[in-house]
Amino acid sequence: MGYAQLVIGPAGSGKSTYCSSLYQHCVTVRRSIHVVNLDPAAENFDYPVAMDVRELISLDDVMEELGLGPNGGLVYCMEHLEDNLDDWLDEELDNYLDDEYLVFDCPGQIELYSHVPVFRNFVEHLKRRNFNVCVVYLLDSQFMTDVAKFISGCMASLSAMVQLELPHVNILSKMDLVTNKKNLEEFLDPEPTFLLSELNQWMAPQYAKLNKSLIELVSNYSMVSFIPLDLRKEKSIQYVLGQIDNCIQYGEDADVKVRDFDPEDDD
Repeated sequence: MGYAQLVIGPAGSGKSTYCSSLYQHCVTVRRSIHVVNLDPAAENFDYPVAMDVRELISLDDVMEELGLGPNGGLVYCMEHLEDNLDDWLDEELDNYLDDEYLVFDCPGQIELYSHVPVFRNFVEHLKRRNFNVCVVYLLDSQFMTDVAKFISGCMASLSAMVQLELPHVNILSKMDLVTNKKNLEEFLDPEPTFLLSELNQWMAPQYAKLNKSLIELVSNYSMVSFIPLDLRKEKSIQYVLGQIDNCIQYGEDADVKVRDFDPEDDD
């Protein structure tokens, strides 16, 4: 059985930086992982690229040849990837053992995870290849300054969770850039009543019912819990990785081994 992280989130949320730091951490602890680039618009990498979707298709080529803009071109690239799962992706996966640990560095266009079925089909393909997959959703902690932005981030993550139907680990990235961490503590694991009260203060009275429905939706799907990630601290990376490993049951078959009983001595 293989294991995979699908690293998603808005553009600029720190996905590639997370992948690079995770790779360096695993090198330090002598653990094997492989980082895969699924962004056809990517240019520079701070990690060794195990597989690169640009070998199949690149955004620059699509924009030049088809006259598409960045957003339309990216959707076209990912749909082309979807059409080549049985060919290109399988051929690349055949280069690795069945129990490998892969980290997929994905594009930042949020509609790829919430509107179009590209990544849903990508995930289903990995499952057929006997991979346990977990979504790692990164949200920039710099934008978590008020309850309205917090709810917006939760809803975007929830949309991806419903579309992909996978275990989710939600991470507040760029914690090393936060100057006043006390402002974020109330959003890490907040009470629904607190969120509703804060949201009602931000919004006009006519939105009270909408606010209540939003908070109930977020609360019912348990999407109000985020893990802060400070890439300067190895313990922070280790904790996040532990949460993800738990979601995909990584290492469970290695920790518990069945031992044959010793034959009874003949009398």
